[in-house]
Amino acid sequence: MITKENKDLAQWALEYALKNGCQSSRVTLYNGSSSSLEIRDMKIDRLQQASENSLVIHLFVNGRFGSYSTNRLDKKELEKFIKEGIAATRFLAEDKARTLPDSSLYYKGDAADLRLFDPRFDSILPDDKVNLAMSICEEMMGKDERVISANSSYSDEKDFKYMIASNGFEGETRGSSYGLVGSVNIRGEGDVRPEAYWYESSLYYEDLIKTGIGTKALERALRKIGQRKTASGKYVMIVDNMNSGRLLSPIIGAIYGSSIQQKNSFLLDRINQKVGNEQMTLTDEPHLIKASGARYFDNEGVATKRLPVFENGVLKTYYIDTYSANKMGVKQTIGSPSILTMRHGEKDLAGLIATTDKGILVTGFNGGNCNSTTGDFSYGIEGFLIENGALSQPISEMNVTGNMLTLWENLVEIGNDPRQSSSWRIPSLSFSEVDFSGL
Repeated sequence: MITKENKDLAQWALEYALKNGCQSSRVTLYNGSSSSLEIRDMKIDRLQQASENSLVIHLFVNGRFGSYSTNRLDKKELEKFIKEGIAATRFLAEDKARTLPDSSLYYKGDAADLRLFDPRFDSILPDDKVNLAMSICEEMMGKDERVISANSSYSDEKDFKYMIASNGFEGETRGSSYGLVGSVNIRGEGDVRPEAYWYESSLYYEDLIKTGIGTKALERALRKIGQRKTASGKYVMIVDNMNSGRLLSPIIGAIYGSSIQQKNSFLLDRINQKVGNEQMTLTDEPHLIKASGARYFDNEGVATKRLPVFENGVLKTYYIDTYSANKMGVKQTIGSPSILTMRHGEKDLAGLIATTDKGILVTGFNGGNCNSTTGDFSYGIEGFLIENGALSQPISEMNVTGNMLTLWENLVEIGNDPRQSSSWRIPSLSFSEVDFSGL
């Protein structure tokens, strides 16, 4: 954790930078540790532990900006480090858009604890971590004669951050996380070797789902046996909640200030315009308790707040940090999303499938890309053909193509099944008139 001694060191580093030619500065101290282990076919394959103590200093010198980091936290060494950083910054090109945020935008403190840190973190025994991963592997290994190999992993992490800025910001955060993954490879038809995975994560050990992970991974792999292409054409496309975020990612990327400022966005100049189906309501909810992604301030110290991103298909927000705001001469918002929540419907994935006569359920994306300027996309997919409200043929080696704006205009229905452990809580989604290429 960040001690008073650490905080005093950060304060000293800030003052030292200001005394040695820096007009303004920001100092961030990081402290944390993590552990991970992997099991391969019921044998420990890898064990890893790591710890980090580092200082990052942002230097604003004569209209120039430099960012430097070190894990050498001795004052004598930091004196040399900071002086050399200031000298180096003076050689950089002038960029007056590089400034600290306006101090009125800073988080002022004293808000309720978001409960992002598990106080039990250091009490979890190594044997318990190994046993958890072993039990996941055991759920797959030997459970079907077609299993070739079964892998599982456990990981955890705790981190602390203390940040101060020369124009009045001071804030600190702490957090923890745990993760379990199971993956399996099986014999399919001929030389095909289907594989699949499942994972669970949580901020608190007691809330972590610890069983059924390997079982789900194996079920997902077995369902892939017999994968093949189906006929090209327009289908209803349903994307499960493990993969729906893939389709939202280009949308979020297009509303970052950096993309807008560089005119590299298919959502340029679209604020307060309808760009998606009226069902599309997306909100940034940064202050949810015990939630991955929750925070009171961003990486610049700017206070977070509840933001409407899309309301009934209308774009309401760009994510604009200090630099982009200065470059464009516009009002700053926040640098990046915290927790994205989508207004959802009443059906789960099974319900979406049951009401689809002819469609394709996408359970995985295999490569592809989206053009950030035009929104045109092409992705490889795998999943299942849907016929008369039921899954039929498993499919693979097909491509889905289109344009992001057209796709989200054709949003038909939103499921009720967001993964609550994710900072992007996007349910299963159903789209109409989507182009697939196969046979």
